[in-house]
Amino acid sequence: MSSDRDTILAGVRAALAPLAARAPLPDWDRDLVRVRTLQPAADPWARFAARLTAVNGTPLTAVADLVALLEKNQWRRGYCDPALWPQFQGAFPAHFTVETAFDRTRVDDYDFGLTAAAGAIAETGTLILTDRGTSSRLAALAPWVHIAVLRREQIYADISAALAALPDDPNVIWVTGPSKTADVEGILIEGVHGPGVQVALLQ
Repeated sequence: MSSDRDTILAGVRAALAPLAARAPLPDWDRDLVRVRTLQPAADPWARFAARLTAVNGTPLTAVADLVALLEKNQWRRGYCDPALWPQFQGAFPAHFTVETAFDRTRVDDYDFGLTAAAGAIAETGTLILTDRGTSSRLAALAPWVHIAVLRREQIYADISAALAALPDDPNVIWVTGPSKTADVEGILIEGVHGPGVQVALLQ
């Protein structure tokens, strides 16, 4: 007597049987090389910023612009990586409340989380976060606004370069703009499974 598993697999095999020929996989090396040769050389930050903007992200190059964005939207309570806070503290007005320890019991109290990025990909506008490089992964994913601090030398031209440079880390998060989902009737909604505002701050 066949098990339920055997019955299911038999159904799958029967459904696939009529496919006499399957489409070949793309030649990734050839196609990626061709795409890259078509793209003119450009400043990595400029390309990254353009790609991030295209997916509704916000690229910034000045702390003053970040503070103005937070102030404009009344996002005045947040978290900052303790290693980064000394360089940002002087730019934040006294009426902001910024903590350097993320309290998991008060997740909804934080308007923003400011953490370090492990890198970025100019080709796709993607930020790279790692467990070792991010002081609090929850602070990067739970608040409505996430600010990833990035250095110019951390911007890689493409995915291949980023993969080659990635550290040995058990958890790597690829962030391309605000969190998105289209689960409900195919309607794209931002900020459902993570930040609704994604900022990249170049330092």
